Amino acid sequence: MKKFFVHVFIGVFIVSCNNDSVKSGVFVENISELEASINNAKPGNVIFLKNGIWKNVQIKFKAEGVENNPITIKAETPGKVFIEGVSNVKFGGKYLIIDGLHFRNGYSPSDAVIEFKIDKKTIGNHCTVTNCVIEDFNKMSRDDADRWIQFWGRHNTLKNCYIKGKTNRGPTIRIDLKGNEHINNYHQIVNNHFGPRPPKGGASGETIQIGDSYSSMSPSYTMVANNLFEECNGEVEIISSKTNFNEFRNNVFYKSEGSLVTRHGNYCTIDGNYFIGDGKNENIGGIRIINTGHWVTNNYFYNLKGKSFRSPLAVMNGIPKSPLNRYNQVTDVVVAYNTYINCDAPWQFGVGQNLDQKNVLPPSEIRSSRPLRTLVANNLLYNEVGDKSPIVEHDQADGVTFKSNIINNKNVEFVSYKGLEPKVFGLNKVSDHVFGATGINDVEPYQGFEFEKISNDLFGNSRKNNNIIGAIVSIKDPNILDKTKYGPSWYSDEVEAKEPKTIKVSAKDSFQSKIDEANSGDIIILNQGKYLITKPLVINKRLTIKSSNKTKTVLYYAGEENSSLFQLHPKGFLALENVYLKGTTTQQAFASLKENMYTHFGLSVTNCEISDFDFALKVYKQSFAERITFKNTSISNCENGLELSEETNDKGDYNTEYLTINSCQFTNVKQNVIDYYRGGYDESTIGGNLILTNSSFINCGAKEQNGILINTRGIVNVDISNNTFKNNPVKLVALLWGAKNNYHVNNTISNSGKILVEEHLKLKLMY
Repeated sequence: MKKFFVHVFIGVFIVSCNNDSVKSGVFVENISELEASINNAKPGNVIFLKNGIWKNVQIKFKAEGVENNPITIKAETPGKVFIEGVSNVKFGGKYLIIDGLHFRNGYSPSDAVIEFKIDKKTIGNHCTVTNCVIEDFNKMSRDDADRWIQFWGRHNTLKNCYIKGKTNRGPTIRIDLKGNEHINNYHQIVNNHFGPRPPKGGASGETIQIGDSYSSMSPSYTMVANNLFEECNGEVEIISSKTNFNEFRNNVFYKSEGSLVTRHGNYCTIDGNYFIGDGKNENIGGIRIINTGHWVTNNYFYNLKGKSFRSPLAVMNGIPKSPLNRYNQVTDVVVAYNTYINCDAPWQFGVGQNLDQKNVLPPSEIRSSRPLRTLVANNLLYNEVGDKSPIVEHDQADGVTFKSNIINNKNVEFVSYKGLEPKVFGLNKVSDHVFGATGINDVEPYQGFEFEKISNDLFGNSRKNNNIIGAIVSIKDPNILDKTKYGPSWYSDEVEAKEPKTIKVSAKDSFQSKIDEANSGDIIILNQGKYLITKPLVINKRLTIKSSNKTKTVLYYAGEENSSLFQLHPKGFLALENVYLKGTTTQQAFASLKENMYTHFGLSVTNCEISDFDFALKVYKQSFAERITFKNTSISNCENGLELSEETNDKGDYNTEYLTINSCQFTNVKQNVIDYYRGGYDESTIGGNLILTNSSFINCGAKEQNGILINTRGIVNVDISNNTFKNNPVKLVALLWGAKNNYHVNNTISNSGKILVEEHLKLKLMY
């Protein structure tokens, strides 16, 4: 203890003399000193963590501050205290603050990285996490679920933080309401930057989840405001609101593949948000409405091309007498004063209607209850290229009333709706992505019940003297993509592009040594020759490996049985070009790790030859690649081809988001020629994408046990076009899912069975 106080005294003295950011408080250098300081903390105390790496620390922040004198754990210098290894933070008490920490290179030993609870009796209230970064802090396997921030208690806040890179199961942030001490919580999630969350390849990849289906009737009053959601692509729901009385205000959703969804619960306010697409990506959505009493006002939608579940405004059908965890009917919803610029089919009603699947689904899954008492008023639509279907009715929209909406559709005719009137008006550019309308002052807005409460526009301007329709009354630049407005002041996610280095390798060199020498993004050039490889080549960074002439550059793999020539690790992204790969029939050309695939990998193979392997590609369970591509490549004399079918837990998971095969030749591949699997009936997983084009399959599938050459069970998006199938001893070339986006065009099939389309596949229910 004496040594401890000496350290504290010296630390405080040094810091007070040399670091202007540290004015007072206790300075600690290790977890023991931190725990002692927490135990002795009084209101107003600040505990400074010494700069450096704090590894394998489990911080239980149990203390009692007061409203104007909180207790704070703070980085000596914000951004220079790194929490790594098996580490987490738990709050227990009142008026506590965590400030300026950077979580990286590790994972939580529990269900959360930061949790506002130590145990059932020790809960955090009025606690704050601010000015922190959490990046790539993933569990070691994809199915090992956790949350990075888990809210309990009441009046807790996450603000000015940067959070990115979650790839394992579980929402990035979850608010729990199990118990009276957690409802009416008034939590705040404000001024944060949610950086990229890559596709998870299955359900449970939300960025924010507020409650769950079993607490969905509870009041939460959570505020999510002034945040930037950038490329949050985890799943179809970016935000999943599952409780009552939540508010979503002034957030920016930028190129994020999904939607803000009122999944369960009622009476949400969704006001003043921006939804910005790229004009191409059909996965970028807007707002999806389920349940009762929501107000959707003053929102701005730009360049969105999402369909159905991901349309700019998707109003769903419900299930009669729905179980808590499914879909309640939409009733008493107001959609008013919103602006839609260059959005395809922006209003879609009856989304999810599935009466045609009644033969393969139980009644508890049939969404037949149409929206009732839904008012769509004073909205503005503009299309640079006219849209023949600005309103899509998946089921009758007879419970929807349209009032004083206008559309400039460039004179393109559309189905007429009373309350949506064509009008010629112009646009004024406010800034990149943001446009205001001109020439609409003569349109009389509809004055609905309590519409006087919509008192300000998207920018906060008063509507009192100029209550025109649409989201914008008067124009000013909102600077929505100024990243200094979000997240910690000390952190930037802007990375300076580096010129890739070129490394030349000859057959005499140690290939793995050259790979280890390279930095991520570098290019390895193979000289002509025959390379004898006896151990797997480990790829754990982004590399391009190529030669100038594939016929004269051969990688001959003589490694152990069931090992792989290229072993793809987490963060291993390999682009291979112009190389001939040859095995001894018992190994894999490419494979992920069997375990500890804690984040994504990627593979692109172009203009290569692959022969005499057990597997051309083997992707193991809980491994995920956003993209796997084979182009102008031949695969021959292999026992198995491309095998991505180990996610058999039927929870909606799959091994890659995009599998693209173009202009390839498959010859004498005996089974699993292409085996790509997604199991479970789950509309949150509207993914899995196979593009198979301009390729040939000859004498393949001789050992295929199910008699299907191309296996795509449960994959939602499948394009099999312009291929040749010849002398493949199978019953079917493919079994496609007609009700989904599966189709085949211009394929030549001889002595190979046929392509069968089954409208409704029976899948295992996940719920």
